[in-house]
Amino acid sequence: MGLDYQMIGKRIAKRRKKLGLKQHKVEERADIGYGYLSSIERAVSIPSTEVIMRLAIALETTPDEFLVGTARQEGEEWRNVAELLRSMDGKQLALAKSFLTWLSEQAL
Repeated sequence: MGLDYQMIGKRIAKRRKKLGLKQHKVEERADIGYGYLSSIERAVSIPSTEVIMRLAIALETTPDEFLVGTARQEGEEWRNVAELLRSMDGKQLALAKSFLTWLSEQAL
């Protein structure tokens, strides 16, 4: 099952509009290039995981709101994890993903 980038873009745009923010303001908050958000919202560009996380932080939600249409509101733990992931390079992100995948498969 692949990601529906058209739907992801629509969800990002919906959240941005709900907060009453202009694209350039969100780009500034997320530290992404001018015009990139427009491309993402129209599914012209495919955002990286890091960009999805930056947009989630900038739009005060969780990445799953964009990816699957639901947002977690119960706590702020995800923000701390997202901030840690933002500074990681490709190898570190791959290792973090492997660990999180393993962790999610464990019966806790």
